[in-house]
Amino acid sequence: MERIQNWFLQINMERIRNWFWQSKKTQSSGNLVTILSIDGGGVRGIIPATILEFLESQLQKLDGESARLADYFDVMAGTNTGGLVAAMLSAPDDKQRPLYSAKDIKSFYLEHSSKIFPQSSWLGSIKKVLTSGPKYDGKYLHSIVREKLGEIRMHQTLTNIIIPTFDIKTRHIKFFSSYPPCLDARLSDVCIGATAMPIYFPPYYFKNQDRDGNTQEFNLIDGAIYASNPTLIAIREVTNHNQNIDFNSIKPKKCSGFLIISLGTGSPEKKVVEKWGFLDWLAHGVSPPEFLTQSSGLGVYSHLARFNYLRIQDDTLTGINSSFDISTKTNLENLCQIGESLLKKPVSSVNLNKEPVENTETNEDALKRFAKMLSDHRRVRELNRGTFAH
Repeated sequence: MERIQNWFLQINMERIRNWFWQSKKTQSSGNLVTILSIDGGGVRGIIPATILEFLESQLQKLDGESARLADYFDVMAGTNTGGLVAAMLSAPDDKQRPLYSAKDIKSFYLEHSSKIFPQSSWLGSIKKVLTSGPKYDGKYLHSIVREKLGEIRMHQTLTNIIIPTFDIKTRHIKFFSSYPPCLDARLSDVCIGATAMPIYFPPYYFKNQDRDGNTQEFNLIDGAIYASNPTLIAIREVTNHNQNIDFNSIKPKKCSGFLIISLGTGSPEKKVVEKWGFLDWLAHGVSPPEFLTQSSGLGVYSHLARFNYLRIQDDTLTGINSSFDISTKTNLENLCQIGESLLKKPVSSVNLNKEPVENTETNEDALKRFAKMLSDHRRVRELNRGTFAH
């Protein structure tokens, strides 16, 4: 736990704070760095997928049916299933447009979750975990991810992406990103490794050869123990690479503010978690360190909430809705409904003392507001480049 806390303390908070103080001044100039962050959570990825479908529909109302999320976000960061979502949203087709729309993501979960997580009795699942390794062999997950992402590599994504993993051979967190110099692996390999949640799927081993002919070996599992919510990682990478990257033709030194949408996959209600034993943690696909890591960011979020930052998360899940892998038709439909109802709930925010603040604005209202900001921001950028086409 101390190692995790020290890792977060390495983030240069003064630099991040200074960037945010400039955001109001730079918003109208099109120089904000826009970030989409998506948590991990197995089948609960349907919840942010539902939110993203709504956000993209609002952008399409503003800018036309061809609008896609990758057109608006400079960076997409995702952990576990969130990494797969980020990869699918940013993968290019043969016309250099996003291969998948936001509504395709929800359809992906509804169509394939039951095959990725084939259901068996609870007792049988626990017995398998305790006696013969991971609960699932991952074969269908591997095949469908390879089918959806093909041979696309990190450098080909339509926007910058960041996907954290953990290499069990080197025992180090491994960030796959499209920032130069990037580990130019296939998106499919990165996503298979990123979704290899311990207990549920086996580690994923692969060799990668980069454009210079260098070969590296990886043996990956999910990076959620370090970053279930990858928002801080995205900020850290942007600030660290600020002198080396170009956000849609914005000169790096002029990037002096953020606009961030961070989406959770839901978490169990606190009073339920307090009664959990070891097997309960495993059954819900959450490790105690991961749960603590989520909480450790609250102080930062209280600062972000004062600027262009929107966090959407449901912390009241109960029963099978909070599970990592219950892929029955009923549960998948329930998760869709949770995502829809989350849109109608008030925006969650805290003050500098980490105390809840009453908010009359709903998540739906906030997303509409952010969609307008994203649209305006994109228009200013295009005007600055002389490519405005609307």
